[in-house]
Amino acid sequence: MSAVVLLGAQWGDEGKGKITDFLAERAEVVCRYQGGNNAGHTVVIKNKTYKLHLIPSGIFYPGKLCIIGNGVVIDPEVLFKELDYIKENNLDASGLRISGSAHVIMPYHKCLDEIQEELGSFKIGTTKRGIGPCYMDKIFRWGIRVSDLLDPAIFKEVLDRNLKEKNLLLQRVYNHPGFDCQEMYESYLEYGKKMKPHVVDASLLINKALDENKDVLFEGAQGTLLDVDHGTYPFVTSSNPTAGGACTGTGVGPTRIKEVIGVAKAYTTRVGEGPFPTELKNADGENIRNAGQEYGTTTGRPRRCGWLDVVILRYAARINGLSQLVITKLDVLDKLETLKICTGYRYKGELLKEFPPNIKHLADCEPVYEIMPGWMSDTSEIKEYKNLPPNAKRYLERIEELVKVKIGIVSLGPGREQTIILSKVFGN
Repeated sequence: MSAVVLLGAQWGDEGKGKITDFLAERAEVVCRYQGGNNAGHTVVIKNKTYKLHLIPSGIFYPGKLCIIGNGVVIDPEVLFKELDYIKENNLDASGLRISGSAHVIMPYHKCLDEIQEELGSFKIGTTKRGIGPCYMDKIFRWGIRVSDLLDPAIFKEVLDRNLKEKNLLLQRVYNHPGFDCQEMYESYLEYGKKMKPHVVDASLLINKALDENKDVLFEGAQGTLLDVDHGTYPFVTSSNPTAGGACTGTGVGPTRIKEVIGVAKAYTTRVGEGPFPTELKNADGENIRNAGQEYGTTTGRPRRCGWLDVVILRYAARINGLSQLVITKLDVLDKLETLKICTGYRYKGELLKEFPPNIKHLADCEPVYEIMPGWMSDTSEIKEYKNLPPNAKRYLERIEELVKVKIGIVSLGPGREQTIILSKVFGN
């Protein structure tokens, strides 16, 4: 038995979808443990590109048990559009399971998210998909869970209560007409009926799989620096993408987790607002964006691009207890003559080697760079580590030295076959 957590070690968008898909072939169960359809996974299979936002990437393997955990917030409309998309592409969704304890994104969540982001003087850069307001209701203990949709009486009671408060807020504060309770009740009751065949006690199912010595992969969305507790708050997501979120988001104890793998690009990107010390607002940044096709899977927004920042990678290693790193998109750097690695920050004359907890300090930090030569050759078709250009190997080795975590996988493109394995996962 092996329980492995795969998560983002930067600000999200690190290429976790491809790596999840790659490892899911070897896993017997794949679990998504947090976030919602504010995340996106892109997977390329036989030169065909697939994009998912909610369903675990393991769904691309027929019959694979794919579980949406209790830590995920679910928009039923998006869920069933993805299921239709999967069926239209002749893929098998029979392995999908949904935790009855997962919370449901309601229309008023999406409405409030959009209004507050547009009208507020302080912008976070949300995807306006209702994620934050849904988590707010969860913490406030006003949330609607998947299991509620399966019981008409309970659902009616909680929806009546919630809409009275939400409509009052929308009408009196935001001049919005509000929502009709009966209409919402009927439509979401139908969603509940459609979900019912997939609904399970996810914690019981996952722990049973571990008891049976099955290999389980826990899939996180977003990344460490977007964690609501440990990220660049308040410019963060509303959940815990870090390793601890895998336990709370699925109902599995920490002693069952055997390995934590962090995924990082060979450079750094982020979407939305917030400080970004190594951001490149010049031709180098534009070249990286174009070569890496750095546009959000969910929103299409251009990602902010910069040099690799090992200060945040060391931080991610500490917060998550990383046992391995995966470096993705190394090929994007193929045409750059010179590369830079941020090894520290300078704040008001002081050299910082560790990630500062104060975001205002971070915003005023200047990166301290180590310069390395590029390799100026195509790596996208290389299958073995020994065949990488010497300077590419030096770049990877320097990352290991600085972060003090071994690199187990190197990705050289979006395809499954564009992957170099240095350390085996799940014993394969």
